[in-house]
Amino acid sequence: MTAVAIQACGMTTAIGLTAPASAAAQRARLSRFEETHFISHDGKWMIGAEVPLDPPRRGRPRLQALLEGPLRECYATLGDVAPDDVPVLLCVAEGDRPGRLHGVDETLLHDVLTEMAMKPHKDNAVISYGRVGGIVALRDARTLIDAGAPKVIVAGVDSYLLAQTLAHYDKDDRVLTETNSNGFPAGEAGAAVVLGAPQGGDLRLLGLGFGREAAHITSGEPTRADGLVAAMRDALGEAAIDFSEVDYRISDLNGEQYYFKEAALAMTRVLRKRREQMDLWNPASEFGYTGAASIPLMLGLGLIAAQKRYAPGRTVIMQTSDDDGRRGTAIFRMEG
Repeated sequence: MTAVAIQACGMTTAIGLTAPASAAAQRARLSRFEETHFISHDGKWMIGAEVPLDPPRRGRPRLQALLEGPLRECYATLGDVAPDDVPVLLCVAEGDRPGRLHGVDETLLHDVLTEMAMKPHKDNAVISYGRVGGIVALRDARTLIDAGAPKVIVAGVDSYLLAQTLAHYDKDDRVLTETNSNGFPAGEAGAAVVLGAPQGGDLRLLGLGFGREAAHITSGEPTRADGLVAAMRDALGEAAIDFSEVDYRISDLNGEQYYFKEAALAMTRVLRKRREQMDLWNPASEFGYTGAASIPLMLGLGLIAAQKRYAPGRTVIMQTSDDDGRRGTAIFRMEG
């Protein structure tokens, strides 16, 4: 199979409207959390991180604006490859998430590309798996590149700052407020990365893994992290490395205790050789909970950290878990 690497990225986030700005703010541990316009069932303001769009937009136009900037950043890096020759794999919210905006699957990507005067590619696709969608998109992008695509863009866009969405999670006390620390800060973002054959100085994909967790967060059962362990072992097996060779982790942990416990348990089950330290990056601490944009955002942060040489090492494992039990993992290494 053809080797694949991340070559470039784009971001629109609460702390930066471009990839360089977002990565610099995240490195400085800046955040933009504040009280939202939404009130929890116990009368407290919910905490979130809103992207400062100018002019402000709501609904579908807001998602389009969040996605357009990262795509433009990526298209600007294609060199002699025509943008119309590059498929876009777009990750969006799960199909059954309450508050999901109408028409996201059918027309969002088409409308954004039309606004940008781009022709739709026959291999464009929308992946409605929420947070794990980014790992699925990496798998599909690798297949497209192996079949001859010169480059592929993996993008994601999502927002939890919607009344019906927050009301759904709030009824189970899952949203961060001043009186509920075991909740997530609602966020939103658009992010995208360009994938292609390794050229040196990029982040090469070594392995992918998937798993399924029976004791997911809404099951009421104690987790043994079986799904995440399976995903990690599959990715490590494909990469042909031991977990002790990984330098650091980037995860979509969102502030809820369940996911922190799962990640810690999975690490103890997979790590065979003693490590004094393995850094854990948790972008939700700065960007808020960004859902389907999480993996594309993490990929971009990993690329910039590697290129600017402030990453804790050359090899990174990226992990994601969703509420329904899907688990995904990807391992990358800086080459050159």
